[in-house]
Amino acid sequence: MPVVEAADGMRVAANHVYIIPPNRDLAVMQGVLQLLEPSAPRGLRLPIDYFFRSLAQDLRERAIGIVLSGTGSDGTLGARAIKGEGGMMMAQTPETTGFDGMPRSVIATGLVDFVLAPADMPAPLMAFAARNGAAAATTPAPLPADAAALTKVLVLLRAQTGHDFSLYKQSTVLRRVERRMAVHRVASLAHYARYMQDTPREADALFADLLIGVTSFFRDPEAFATLDQLVIARLVDEAPAGSTVRVWTAGCSTGEEAYSIAMLLHEHIEARPRNIRLQCFATDIDRRAIEIARAGVYPANIAADVSAERLARFFVQDPADGSYRVQRSLRDSLVFSEQDVVKDPPFSRVDLISCRNLLIYMGPELHERLIPLFHYALNPDGVLFLGSAEAVGDFGELFSRIDRGARLFRRRDGDAGALRPLMPSMLPPALRPRLPSPGTTARDAPPDRRRDLTEQALLKQGPAGALVNQRGELLYLHGRTGAYLEMPPGDAAMNILTMARDGLRRELAAALQDAAARKAAVHRPGIVIKTEGGYNKVNLTVRPAEAGSRSADDPGLFVVILDDITSWDPAAGALPGEGAGGDLETASPADARVEALTEELRAKESYLRTSNEELATSNEELKASNEEMQSINEELQSANEELETSKEELQSINEELATVNTELQTRMGDLSRANNDLNNLLASTGMGTVFVDHALRIQRFTPAITQVMPLIQSDLGRPVGHLASNLVGYDSLVADIQGVLDVLTPREIEVQARSGAWFLLRIRPYRTLENVIEGAVITFTDITDMKTARAVLQESETLRRLAVVVRDSRDAILVQGLDGRILAFNPAAERSYGWSEVEALTMNIRALVPEQDRDLAVARVSAIANGQGQLEPYRARRLARSGRLIDVWLTATALVDASGEPYAIATTERAAGATQP
Repeated sequence: MPVVEAADGMRVAANHVYIIPPNRDLAVMQGVLQLLEPSAPRGLRLPIDYFFRSLAQDLRERAIGIVLSGTGSDGTLGARAIKGEGGMMMAQTPETTGFDGMPRSVIATGLVDFVLAPADMPAPLMAFAARNGAAAATTPAPLPADAAALTKVLVLLRAQTGHDFSLYKQSTVLRRVERRMAVHRVASLAHYARYMQDTPREADALFADLLIGVTSFFRDPEAFATLDQLVIARLVDEAPAGSTVRVWTAGCSTGEEAYSIAMLLHEHIEARPRNIRLQCFATDIDRRAIEIARAGVYPANIAADVSAERLARFFVQDPADGSYRVQRSLRDSLVFSEQDVVKDPPFSRVDLISCRNLLIYMGPELHERLIPLFHYALNPDGVLFLGSAEAVGDFGELFSRIDRGARLFRRRDGDAGALRPLMPSMLPPALRPRLPSPGTTARDAPPDRRRDLTEQALLKQGPAGALVNQRGELLYLHGRTGAYLEMPPGDAAMNILTMARDGLRRELAAALQDAAARKAAVHRPGIVIKTEGGYNKVNLTVRPAEAGSRSADDPGLFVVILDDITSWDPAAGALPGEGAGGDLETASPADARVEALTEELRAKESYLRTSNEELATSNEELKASNEEMQSINEELQSANEELETSKEELQSINEELATVNTELQTRMGDLSRANNDLNNLLASTGMGTVFVDHALRIQRFTPAITQVMPLIQSDLGRPVGHLASNLVGYDSLVADIQGVLDVLTPREIEVQARSGAWFLLRIRPYRTLENVIEGAVITFTDITDMKTARAVLQESETLRRLAVVVRDSRDAILVQGLDGRILAFNPAAERSYGWSEVEALTMNIRALVPEQDRDLAVARVSAIANGQGQLEPYRARRLARSGRLIDVWLTATALVDASGEPYAIATTERAAGATQP
């Protein structure tokens, strides 16, 4: 792939590598590269974080980040952004890196999908790209079959983690599920659901993906500046001396936002010394994120988000790795806890709630549940701080807006406060009110469902009554019930069965039980109740709540109706309102008393009979349960015996594995020593060696080979023919290797490198111990010194032969420098001119030339040196040592060096006759 330096406005092309220019930040928007000048002219710069964030915003779930060898922690915050959009992160295994700082930093976040050596990265990378490329061409909405499979995935997730994501936005959940499918190369949701069943750990991995929080210190600085000016300053100013400011950060992730708010509060509290205490609650569903927040240790690159003054005031930097630790004074003001805001009880009486970028992942039903919950948790005039894409929606009557841009809302009081007792998290599951449908608002809902349920029934049948659950717990009272209910001594218990007066308790318990079993109204007329002033006779009715007002969320709600007949004194005889001719008219007070006791006895017998029937039923159920327990116990005993047998087999296998492991360790040690010996042997020879297989792919090489071929470790596995060599005039290496493999005959060739060095190239077949040919061995032996010595030897031999010729010549042979100094003087010259060779080598040629011929001789020498003179013999005179002139035929030749420049003149002189001066 071509490697290109990124230019501003360059559109990204496939199969290209782009390198960021120096002193620039790189971003991508709609597939076009954008170069920007760094905001900070010097100091800490985080170009990888900057680019990763831009990549996440542009490509969202198709973004892929890979962190390779490097120092520092750049890329860690960018990895959070990529994971927050549903992308994929890969990191190089620290053991294979030259510098492991960056990979270790991003791995420590727990966001990395794959930790691999670079050679193992292509397969999962291509699988993820192929999966997301296909997904990008279609809409994420699932087909009906996929919707059912997605429901199974959420059921498995709830069973494994205890958290229900069915009310979260389906598009968000589906995007995270599809990312996990791409990681495991699963084709459909149904197959992924099956994979989750077979691999329980996958539910934890999906749960971690769904909880990825993209956060940073002072995220959205403008919103935090508005919060500081409009809310926190006023909150601290209005707090009484000695009071406590309470803050709740819901969905705090790894704690950056909670610490940011706490820093702002600390700054204002310290500026106003009125002994104001700070208590910050920070909660999240993600246990791993809470542990990071509790530790309070963050990478060095938070300096990009936190000012230098706050870093010095609230953090302590570790000189070893540059990380920052939250100071004790700030850390002690925060309490981090694991909490599911959807189902766990909320904090109460808080002054500020920060819940930013959590509601955007939730569906409308959860919005309608959480916004009133936050209203309940806040103090009067408390403030709700939401994310930039969040609002209170249809609950405008609960909150008033403080600032539209910063999403700040103040709690309202008044009629809307009637919704506070109805918070779902504050009621038992059987009593939680039905959530309004997406088409209705809180304004349309009745102010108190319990009051309505009770009053609707009482308007039909009586003035006094109560709303209870199946256990008799009181939820609402209507009318004057003091004649029928009284508070018992001891601990207060709001249970109608405990509070019922004598005569009513047993009938009420039986009627409530019958109404629950039959799911229909139960009437018990004429019940005599003992009161403080006598006896009352009432009609009792227990009926389920109206079917039209109930839902699956509200099972077991009953309306108890007490219809007072009249006051009755058993001693007075007849009841008012009964016929005058009846037997009771003439009955004595004793008879009336007997009748009353008889009626009470009948009621007790009925209650006892019902209790006995229930006891018999319970005994039968317990007997059946006991038989089942015995059967289960026998099965468990059988299973235990099988486990014991399996344990013994595993122990035996473990011993065998331990033995095999010991042998393998010994062999590994021997192999390691042999490998070390081989490496040292190959390195000590100084010969460049390359091992290739049958396909001429490089398997191994020694360091000395770099003199001939520039090989590096990443070239392993590449064909040797794809690599350039430093050899001059030799380009048949591949053909020669193939020829050796074809005929299995070694080959030797002398080759020369561009540096001038000579090498003996040997190509031999690679034979295993089983005499199998598995490639070839190519060696380059440096023979430069041998070639030089050979050349010197040849030159010496040539010179020796020339010396013999010169020595045995009958003609005088002289060699003179361009300055006339004699350089050579053969024996014939000694005989002709009388000087010995030793004497002549100290003389100038002028001494042999008569004075009157010297100018002519110098001119001829100069002409010959310049290539202008004639080389054929010419007549000249020489002056002998005795003073005699010798007439000679002289042949002059210019001697030139390797560059063609003359450096001396050789003359051959033959006597033509002697003359006297």
